[in-house]
Amino acid sequence: MDLFCFIALVHAKPILHDLLKDKLTDGGFHEVEKNGKLFLVYHHPKYCPISQIHTPTSSAELSLQPLFLCPTKRQQKDVSYANDSIYLLSSSPEYVIPTTTDSSDHHVLPLFWCNNKEFDTNGGCDICNGSNFGTDYYFCNYCDKKFHRECIQSPLKINHPYHPQHPLQLSTRYYMTFDNIECLCCRILANGLMYHCTICHISMHPTCAMKPITFVVDPQKNHIHPLMFFPRQTCLTCNLCGWLRQVCPTNICVRCNFVSHADCMNLPHIIKISRHHHRISFTLSFPSRSERFCGVCRQSINGDYGAYTCDKCSDYVVHPICATWKNVWDGKELEGVPEEDDITQDVGPFEMISEGVILYFLHDHHLRLEVNILYDEKKFCQACVLPIYEDDLYSCMECEFILHETCAKAPRRIQHALHLHPLKMKQFHNRDFPECDACGRTYNGFGYGCNYKGGNCFNLDVRCASISEPFDYKGHEHRPLFISLNQGVERMCDVCKRRCLKQLNCMKCNFIVCFRCVTLPYKAKYQHYDTHSLTLLWGDEVSEKYWCEVCERNLQDTGAKVFYGCNECYTCFHVECVIGADPYLKPYNYVGGGSENDVQTLPKRKISRPLCVYCKNRCQGKIFKMDHHNMFYRIYL
Repeated sequence: MDLFCFIALVHAKPILHDLLKDKLTDGGFHEVEKNGKLFLVYHHPKYCPISQIHTPTSSAELSLQPLFLCPTKRQQKDVSYANDSIYLLSSSPEYVIPTTTDSSDHHVLPLFWCNNKEFDTNGGCDICNGSNFGTDYYFCNYCDKKFHRECIQSPLKINHPYHPQHPLQLSTRYYMTFDNIECLCCRILANGLMYHCTICHISMHPTCAMKPITFVVDPQKNHIHPLMFFPRQTCLTCNLCGWLRQVCPTNICVRCNFVSHADCMNLPHIIKISRHHHRISFTLSFPSRSERFCGVCRQSINGDYGAYTCDKCSDYVVHPICATWKNVWDGKELEGVPEEDDITQDVGPFEMISEGVILYFLHDHHLRLEVNILYDEKKFCQACVLPIYEDDLYSCMECEFILHETCAKAPRRIQHALHLHPLKMKQFHNRDFPECDACGRTYNGFGYGCNYKGGNCFNLDVRCASISEPFDYKGHEHRPLFISLNQGVERMCDVCKRRCLKQLNCMKCNFIVCFRCVTLPYKAKYQHYDTHSLTLLWGDEVSEKYWCEVCERNLQDTGAKVFYGCNECYTCFHVECVIGADPYLKPYNYVGGGSENDVQTLPKRKISRPLCVYCKNRCQGKIFKMDHHNMFYRIYL
């Protein structure tokens, strides 16, 4: 490849000088007829598309190949801030001959087209990160990366028929942001290099922006007549999704007075979504005598337009856009696919042996149902790893294995709204410390994991897995709360003031609460200071008289909005002072390789706990490590 780069550079210098002398002119869309069909095809007079031929080998062929600047360098030079962490590019795509002979000078190396017949289904381009359209590559020998031809040759501005109001400007977007921007054409996330309208805040991948547009579309689904491209879509409501989207490509049928967004023309007929246990089917309209609400976004649905309904649940209905949202649907059309066994009909988690005696599927001995009377902080549930307070429990008849009655009844397999695939229950042992993808806490009790195609892409602890919608959260005046649709976008929790990826929100106000807060135990005990049960309390303004009985700090000074309190003794406690920093970790003993690996477990924060050598505090964590100097420090898993 280095030899090809050298030959191409030598033979292309005259062409490069001619290109640099030309004045840059914007390309545009032109009408082109192909096989009897009319298309709008993008053409730039300066950058000709590459033909599907063999990779050039001779010097004559190499001299005819245009050379362009590597886009990774291009997006780093001559950029100006626009908005929302988007920066506008101002450098042309032509390859610039360097003035130095430094071998590390990135932009001296040309980019080659790799003759790949099929493009990567996940995009494969290292600069636009997402679009899967096109089969033409360039390759940068210095970066060892491949790029779309459209991303290499992208002009600074483009006037697109999908957004004729304003020109789209070539931009770059960095990843340190907390909101997602979708491509107007393919609805895949747009990051890195893209075209952007700074007025309307819409974006397109370069490949999507230069993709040919057909004037007449013969839809495979949902309509019997061909549809015509209609650029002035601002006042037309789509018959399929029922929404008026002012910046969405639109097609119409004049004979039927029918309107369809480009991404709605081929909506799937039967799908399975994460928010419902049954399959749902697309219908062009549905009769309704009363107002119906979407099962995902909870907003009203007009029965005169398309929707997804459930054949088994007569009152369940979903907007088409909500049903096909990337966080809700896995992208599979299930029409003609046999339906799998319903999750609700799975085998139960235990076998009933006799009255009050069961055999749990993750334990070898029989468990007996008991009523807990006395609190012992050393006894905890093996599933949720929380102490046994006043709940009924199943206790092993041969060992110290204990389960809350509610934890023992948790199903083996669930479909949770936070994940697209079914989740199976797992048991973790000693040194297995997964992190819950909902609350972010480390745990080693029971949890649910995704085994889709043998992977391990998602984990939930049993407490987060028990959260379903509608959820009755006692810490907010409006009830119930619902799981946020836009999971994966970091938002600020109104309770703990932490950024969280998974959250519940209120339909009446902007209240947001994270899974870490909603799964806190409602009742707790701290026997070293109070013999009564403590209750989880909420308050927007914590009084100055509230002091934590454990750490002796003022709750107002620490910004606590959730705390534990005793209604009889009027005492207050920080949440972490009561349940610890790692409430879902079982204590364990591990010794290996001498004293440097000795591990001790300490139940809760006490005055007698050793000082951590790092933070210099008596840490709240359960697990500590002691080195050969007998110095303690908390193990961060």
